[in-house]
Amino acid sequence: MTEASLAADNSPSPSAPTPASAKEEAVDTVRFLALLAIAVLLFRSFFLSPFNIPSESMQPRLLIGDYLLVNKMAYGYTRHSLPFSLPLIPGRIFPRTPERGDVVVFKAPPTADNDYIKRVIGLPGDSVELRDGIVWLNGKPLPREPMPDFVIPVTPNMIEAARASGTLPCYAMEFEEVGPDGQRQCRYKQFRETLPNGKSYAILDIVPIAEDNVPLVIVPKGHLFLMGDNRDRSADSRFPAMENQGIGLVPEENLVGHALVSMFSTDGSASWINPISWFTAARWDRIGDGF
Repeated sequence: MTEASLAADNSPSPSAPTPASAKEEAVDTVRFLALLAIAVLLFRSFFLSPFNIPSESMQPRLLIGDYLLVNKMAYGYTRHSLPFSLPLIPGRIFPRTPERGDVVVFKAPPTADNDYIKRVIGLPGDSVELRDGIVWLNGKPLPREPMPDFVIPVTPNMIEAARASGTLPCYAMEFEEVGPDGQRQCRYKQFRETLPNGKSYAILDIVPIAEDNVPLVIVPKGHLFLMGDNRDRSADSRFPAMENQGIGLVPEENLVGHALVSMFSTDGSASWINPISWFTAARWDRIGDGF
């Protein structure tokens, strides 16, 4: 046996971690997780944050079960940029007024407790009124052109939302039908509305409602007139600011961000105990749609 092999045979065996080293590893792990949590919090507060769609107010563009990424940098920062609207940011920092047609996430008046998503129609200084469902902006009607009907399958999350609100998935039975595949579906009249800056988007105008006629209002400084694309199922600036009933004219300081892209969508049929359903419930064709 050589001297080299003797040295190898007599080398000490690895020792178990001492209590001190185990404690240091635990501290390092906690420190790493804390820093990671802070990094995620900062990223979600100041850059991008996910939001999900719980209602039909932005159909046809957004469906119940859509998940979006929202650009938090778009309109500057306020306390509403932070979790729980912590009052750590005075006023607005790097403020920017949205453009007409932007789809924005904001804290809904009057309480500013809930996140809503609507489309910007009127900017500060604009005059807005509605006549028989047509939006008049600064004295001129917004062009509205008929489009093919909007047809959407009745999904589990639509049924759940309708049950929670005491309504029907298709607004009324007259708008529900059986599709070629034998499944329930909703069919609505659809129109394309165009703003003066050229932005256009699809809207739904299902039935005449009282809010199809709104007296002229001048949007004050620092405020916005917002509407949902589903004109019959949206509690928006046509309604006075009352909790769960309307939002009135929304202060710009309530803005949270600009809708950027759809990152996921589900019809609500997934079950935790059936992994295959996680994939069949996904609406893959909706992922990646921008605004």
